[in-house]
Amino acid sequence: MFSNIEFAKPEFLYFLLVIPLLAGWYWYRYVRDHAEIQVSSTASFEATPRSFKQYLYFSLYVFRLVAIGLLIIAIARPQSTSSRQDVTIEGIDIVMALDVSGSMLAMDLKPDRLEAAKEVASEFISGRPNDRFGLVIFSGEAFTQCPLTTDHTVIKNLFKDVKSGMIEDGTAIGDGLATAVSRLKDSKAVSKVIILLTDGVNNMGSLDPLSAAEIARIYGVRIYTIGVGTIGMAPYPVQTPFGMEVRDMEVKIDENLLQQVAEMTDGRYFRATSNEKLREIYGEIDKLEKSKIDVTEFQKKNEEFFIYALVAFILITLEIVLRFTFFRTTT
Repeated sequence: MFSNIEFAKPEFLYFLLVIPLLAGWYWYRYVRDHAEIQVSSTASFEATPRSFKQYLYFSLYVFRLVAIGLLIIAIARPQSTSSRQDVTIEGIDIVMALDVSGSMLAMDLKPDRLEAAKEVASEFISGRPNDRFGLVIFSGEAFTQCPLTTDHTVIKNLFKDVKSGMIEDGTAIGDGLATAVSRLKDSKAVSKVIILLTDGVNNMGSLDPLSAAEIARIYGVRIYTIGVGTIGMAPYPVQTPFGMEVRDMEVKIDENLLQQVAEMTDGRYFRATSNEKLREIYGEIDKLEKSKIDVTEFQKKNEEFFIYALVAFILITLEIVLRFTFFRTTT
């Protein structure tokens, strides 16, 4: 009965404890004041049935107790609550531009730069269920591995198929950025983001990275750039006539260029020198790019005391009418 009811003054409900006390008092008084006849035996009265009117007489006091209980509830001001909550989740569209050039096989990250980048990126995607993701890979050229999608399982499976040597070797950062921007330019998302991860210097491609960044800025796309690789030398697998050997190679990352690209689009540049540092970078990006959740809550309370007071009034009126008509006693 009260599942959708709240009380403005619930403390008044404690007065309902008076109801069983009044019922006990009435029964005690009825037994005490009941007339007694001094006879040797009541056997002659046992066959006399009680009339229906005698049973109904007790209903008068029941009406009164119920009316008192309803009045107490009415004083406690029962209120029904109707509410509506509209939640609008506006996700972010994120395209991950991943360098798959040969240098990404360097093993300063474990097991190598490319595998570490794929693993951490997949974890990042799993932690953002409301966003759309796309994947662009680049080395000497660039192409879209996966367009924007909300099916995170699909894009994570496509990540597994990414490997070095899929396309011509080199580092075409500008082409990678331009391809990613083309996937975001028509997006209606509240925020459009490119996460570009590379370990080299722009040495190929038809478009200058700064020109690509300017196009991104025009379309309202923010770019976070990540330079991956240790400082100085890094172990790198090299094919020799005697088989595969690991040799130390100099790490060359054009950090100045990556910083300029990020700053032009109101993004940030990060340097990942280990698996742990790469996870920290993605965690920082996760904090910077939060999905917007708009919650509109409507709540209305309606007073419901009237029905309780009305029923109580009807019961009291019914008791008075019956007491002075149907149950009227003469003296």
